[in-house]
Amino acid sequence: MLTIGILGGTGPQGRGLARRLALAGHPVVVGSRSVERAADTAAAIGVSGVTGGSNLDAAAADLVIVTVPYEGHADLLASLARPLTGKIVVDCVNPLGFDSQGPYALAVADGSAAQEAQRILPDSTVVAAFHHVSAVRLEDPEIDRFEEDVLVLGEDRDAVGVVIKLAGAALPGGRGVYAGRLRNAFQVEGLTANLIAVNRRYRTHAGVRITELP
Repeated sequence: MLTIGILGGTGPQGRGLARRLALAGHPVVVGSRSVERAADTAAAIGVSGVTGGSNLDAAAADLVIVTVPYEGHADLLASLARPLTGKIVVDCVNPLGFDSQGPYALAVADGSAAQEAQRILPDSTVVAAFHHVSAVRLEDPEIDRFEEDVLVLGEDRDAVGVVIKLAGAALPGGRGVYAGRLRNAFQVEGLTANLIAVNRRYRTHAGVRITELP
């Protein structure tokens, strides 16, 4: 089993992914700027195999998932470029803004958060995934089925395959689906704003499902 590190893992998305990946049998390191907060979060998740540590500790894992808020994305990755060398880095950061009209996608100079990550981490293999899975559903111990898909984007076929398999294992009933190269990640990241609008209007936790797949 791969050891999974989660950068910024004390937030809702990081906690939820840590829970589901640990339930799938992967040792998970929840990373944070505060080791104490990470340890408290790992204990609160309450699933065997989840531990807390610094973001540097999380970066030492076999595969690393980035769940930090976008405003801290570039600086954190730049600080961890060396320990992330040679690794698959899964970026699920959504650059979003909010105003009186609701959520909207932010313009990113590199095109998307995932492309920004690949520029900052030229010696890592960046894959974009897990943007649309509700953190509320991930954390809910009463939910054991996810009839939705994880859109997975990347340049490296083998790395994309690893993440597709990881998504299927973490989300029983769900699937990882190849959705193109990193140049298309801005559309996937931006779609999160639409899903938040759906959730607010219909008081739900909507996901994405691709039809007509075998």
